[in-house]
Amino acid sequence: MLIKIGFDIALRFNVSTSILYSLKVHPSRQGDLLAPENFRIEPNLPVQNYLDVFGNQCGRVSAGPGLIRFTNEAVIRSDDELDELPPDLPQQDIRDLPVDTLPYLAPSRYCETDSELLGLAWSRFGHIPGGAARVHAICDFVHHYLTFDYFRARSNRSALESYREKTGVCRDFTHLAITLCRCLNIPAAYTTGYLGDIGVPPVPAPMDFSAWFQVYLNGRWYTFDSRHNARRIGRVLMARGRDASDVALTTVFGLHSIENFHVFTEQVGCGSASS
Repeated sequence: MLIKIGFDIALRFNVSTSILYSLKVHPSRQGDLLAPENFRIEPNLPVQNYLDVFGNQCGRVSAGPGLIRFTNEAVIRSDDELDELPPDLPQQDIRDLPVDTLPYLAPSRYCETDSELLGLAWSRFGHIPGGAARVHAICDFVHHYLTFDYFRARSNRSALESYREKTGVCRDFTHLAITLCRCLNIPAAYTTGYLGDIGVPPVPAPMDFSAWFQVYLNGRWYTFDSRHNARRIGRVLMARGRDASDVALTTVFGLHSIENFHVFTEQVGCGSASS
């Protein structure tokens, strides 16, 4: 299928500041774009593009007082198949995991594996055999335990706080699931990107970017989603890291306000992904 993606984000600053952003499609999906992304910054400012330590496409721009606007538009090919299900084989021992998966076992800013969640993970899920079965059980638990509430969202809520407060948005569902996976020695990565209402009933709320996660099982990474707790089609990856702090859409070094935030993701035609 073909999916039209993009956004229009405007930020206002009172003083000059620098901005880091991760607003483009992940390099692993670049080959699926029909044409390069029509990414623009207004006003037209010098940009330093770079890949971060996780391989995400990022940029740095310095802006004076006033309004800065980020816009993007592209069409991307995507498989029309649901997220792939991993085979439910025995979980790999840590000594057999590739070394590049090991950072996704450690605690990170929003995923406190060295907390009471460690005991919860082993008492609730430790008896379940097989890596995939454990992850599915974690997704079921998080999906039903937390209440989704945009009005109680906040940018600094951790997995432990989500568990204690029993509420959150997609990033909180994802952080809690990731933390429980890591507590059980399953490498888990935070991912963010576009996920439209394709193949499911449309949601009346305004479109936003979405968070889900990947786990390393049986020699490769698989996608899971504790927020929706369902296999979906049409995910478009933008960034990947240990938690939300690694994949922030924008990081601003100064006070600012959001004046516009509009995201769109919609199917516009047929086609197949190249990879």
